[in-house]
Amino acid sequence: MVSLSQFSSFSSLPFYLLFLLLCAAGGNSSASSTPPAKIGKGYRLISIEEIPDGGIVGHLQVIQKNKIYGPDIPHLQLFVKHETQDRLRIHITDAEKQRWEVPYNLLPREQPPKLMQTIARSSKSPITVSEYSGSELIVSFTTDPFGFAVKRKSNGQTLFNSSSDALDPFGNLVFKDQYLEISTKLPKDASLYGLGENTQPHGIKLYPNDPYTLYTTDISAINLNADLYGSHPVYMDLRNNGGEPSAHAVLLLNSNGMDVFYRGNSLTYKVIGGVFDFYFFAGPTPLSVVDQYTSLIGRPAPMPYWSLGFHQCRWGYHNLSVVEDVVENYKKARIPLDVIWNDDDHMDGHKDFTLNPTNYPRPKLLAFLDKIHSMGMKYIVIIDPGIGVNSSYGVYQRGMANDVFIKYEGEPYLAQVWPGAVHFPDFLNPKTVSWWGDEVRRFHELVPVDGLWIDMNEASNFCSGKCTIPKGKQCPSGTGPGWICCLDCKNITNTRWDDPPYKINASGLQVPIGFKTIATSAVHYNGVLEYDAHSLYGFSQSIATHKALQGLEGKRPFILSRSTFVGSGKYAAHWTGDNKGTWEDLKYSISTMLNFGIFGVPMVGSDICGFYPAPTEELCNRWIEVGAFYPFSRDHANYYSPRQELYQWESVAESARNALGMRYKLLPYLYTLNYEAHISGAPIARPLFFSFPSYTECYGLSTQFLLGSSLMVSPVLEQGKSNVKALFPPGSWYSLFDMTQTIASKGGRYVTLDAPLHVVNVHLYQNTILPMQQGGMISKEARMTPFSLIVTFPAGATEGEAKGKLFLDDDELPDMKLGNGQVP
Repeated sequence: MVSLSQFSSFSSLPFYLLFLLLCAAGGNSSASSTPPAKIGKGYRLISIEEIPDGGIVGHLQVIQKNKIYGPDIPHLQLFVKHETQDRLRIHITDAEKQRWEVPYNLLPREQPPKLMQTIARSSKSPITVSEYSGSELIVSFTTDPFGFAVKRKSNGQTLFNSSSDALDPFGNLVFKDQYLEISTKLPKDASLYGLGENTQPHGIKLYPNDPYTLYTTDISAINLNADLYGSHPVYMDLRNNGGEPSAHAVLLLNSNGMDVFYRGNSLTYKVIGGVFDFYFFAGPTPLSVVDQYTSLIGRPAPMPYWSLGFHQCRWGYHNLSVVEDVVENYKKARIPLDVIWNDDDHMDGHKDFTLNPTNYPRPKLLAFLDKIHSMGMKYIVIIDPGIGVNSSYGVYQRGMANDVFIKYEGEPYLAQVWPGAVHFPDFLNPKTVSWWGDEVRRFHELVPVDGLWIDMNEASNFCSGKCTIPKGKQCPSGTGPGWICCLDCKNITNTRWDDPPYKINASGLQVPIGFKTIATSAVHYNGVLEYDAHSLYGFSQSIATHKALQGLEGKRPFILSRSTFVGSGKYAAHWTGDNKGTWEDLKYSISTMLNFGIFGVPMVGSDICGFYPAPTEELCNRWIEVGAFYPFSRDHANYYSPRQELYQWESVAESARNALGMRYKLLPYLYTLNYEAHISGAPIARPLFFSFPSYTECYGLSTQFLLGSSLMVSPVLEQGKSNVKALFPPGSWYSLFDMTQTIASKGGRYVTLDAPLHVVNVHLYQNTILPMQQGGMISKEARMTPFSLIVTFPAGATEGEAKGKLFLDDDELPDMKLGNGQVP
C-alpha cells in the first residue's frame, strides 16, 4: 500500500497519481476504523427552562477542560423544540459567540433563539425540566455529565442516547472550536442506511466498522468507503422489534467535514466545526420518514417529462457532425433517445458559456437544434464552475467587474481546471447569483439549451494551495493530460483552517482537506471561510443555476449536479460520478441510487456501461437492463474509452430495445412517481423494505429494487449468468413482460429466474393498477399513444381491490399543478 504521507508536497502531486494511489488503497484507511479515544469529561447541565416561543433552553458548562484538539468552549446553549408532531430539534452551540451554521437563506428553516443570557440566568433558573414530551417523541436529559435520550412515545423505544458510561467505547459530549464529538448507543436490531455520498461495497445497509467520512471531494466513485462528491449527514434506522417494524431518521445539519464511526452498537460523530443541529424524524414507516425529512430540507424538484426518457452523452464528441451521427444512429437502431448531451467538447478552449467556432459553429448548431427540437428531442451541455482567467473573455471580465469570485488574501483565489488558470464564483454572494443568471441568459440566447449539467463543483482543482501563473510558461502546455497542475503553487500550512488539529479521513487517506480543491482559508462573501462552507459549493451553485434557468422562459428547469448537499434535490438531479465499466460498479450503482432516494434526491442514476474503462459487450447488455430503470437513465463515457453508445453492439442494441422499450411504456407511471416525489419526497427507486418493512429478509438487499411501491426489478449483476436468484416478498408477483407468469410467495422466498442475455426480470405486485402507454422512440411520441391499465389481484382471485395513481400535466410549466390548477 502506498501512502500519500510519503510526499512532501501535496500541491505538486499529479492528479492521476492521486487517483492511482486511491485505487491502490481502496479508498480506505486503517485509522478510520480504530475506536476513538475518550476525550474529556463532558459538560454539566446547569439550568434548563421553557421559553415563551416554544421549546426549552438550557446552559451547559464544561466539567474539566483539556487541550486535545484545542481548548474547550466553556459554556454552551442547548435549545430543544418539537417543531412538528413528528420532528424534534436539538441544537447545541457556543453560549457566548455566534458560530458557523448552514446559512438559513440557503436552507430555510426555523431559527433557534438568539444567544440568551443563559450564564447569568443559571443561578436563577434551576433545572425544572427533566423530560420534554411531544406528540410522537420524548427527550430526556441526564445532568452530570450531560446527555440526552430521544424515545418513541408509542412504545418507549430509545432512538438516540448520548449518555456515556465506563463500558461504552465512546466518551461524553466534546465541543471545541474545531472539534465536536457526540455519540449514541444503538440496539442490536438497528439497521442503518444513509450517511453519504460514498460507494458502499457491502450494499445499502451500513456495515459496522466501515469508514464514513463526509466532505465533498472530486475522487472517482470507484473508491470504496471514501468521501465522494456529496455530503448528506443523515441516516435512517429501521428496526423490527417483535414483528413490529418502525423507522426513524436522524439528521446532523452541519456542512463541516466529519468522520462518522459506526460500530454496530454505537455511532460517533467527529466534526471539525460548526454546531450540533440535530433533527429527529419519528416515521414510523420508511416513506413517512422521507416525507418528514423532505418537508424540512425541501421537496424534490419536479422534473420535465422528457427528462425521464433516455439520455446519451460522451466526453469526446469532437465536433457537431459526430453528435448528428449519434442521433441518427440511435434512430436507425430503433433505440429510444430523448436527450443528446455535450461534455466540454462544444466549448472554445474549455471556457464556460462559449462555442468552439470550428467544431461547433453556431449556425450549424442552431440548425441541428431546430431539427431535434421539432422532433421533441432536447439538448444539454456541461458547465464547470471555474472561470478561465483571460482578459479577452467576456465572462471573466464581467465577473471581475462585479467582484464575484472567492478571495484569498484579498484577491480572487487562483486555481486550475480545464481552461487552465481559473477563479471560482462565490455563490454565497448575491451579486454572484445575479451575474451567474446573466451569463446563463446570455448563453441561452447564443444556444437554446434545454438544461444544464454542472460538474466539478465540489469544487475540483487540479492544483492545491496558494498558486500563481508561471511566467514565461504556457499553462496548460497543450501536451499531455490536461489535469496536471501547471501553476506555481505552495502548500498553505500556517493557518488552523488549512491544518486543523483533527484530521478527517479525507479521500480515504487523511489527505489535507485543501488538497485538490479551494484552499480552506479562502474567503467567501461576508467573511465566510471555505473551511466551513466547502461542502455547500455544489448546493449553492445548484440554487443559482435553478434560479437562472427558471427565469429564462418560464419553463421547468432541468439541472444535473455532481456535488450535492442536504436539500440539493429541491433544485437538481444527480448522477453518481466517475464509475468503472466493471461488474462490481454495476452492482454498486444500485446501492448509491437507493441512498439518494433517502437523501431526498430521487432523480438519480449512474453512467450506464461505466465511465471508464471500456465495458465488455456482455456487461453493457446487463447494464442497460438495469439502467433502463434508473430514475435518471444516461449512457456516458470517458474521452479515452472506446465508443459505447448502445448501438455499437447489435446484442446491446437488442437489450436496449427491450429494456428501454418497456421504460417508455412506463413513462406515465414514472412521471406519476416524479409527482409523488415532488409532493411527499417519496423515492422513485426504493429498497424493498419501503414496501415490506415487516419482512426483515429484505433489510440488507441491494441487488433488487422497486420503482414506486410495487414494481420490482431483479437484474443480472454477475458475469456469465443466464439466471438470477431473486427475493420475492410475501404475495403474488406478475412478470411485466409476460403477465401469464406468476410467482406466489406466502411467506416470502428466493426464486431462481431465467434471464437470458436480453432479458431483465421485472415483476408487478398484487392489488396494483399500473398505467402504461404504447411507448415510442421519443417521450413526446410515446405520450401521444393510447393508455392501458394493468390491474393485478392475488393469484387465483377473480375479484378484489387494487390501487394506482396517474398524474399528467403540462410538464413545461415550472410547477406541477393538479387538475383544478392548484399547486400541491
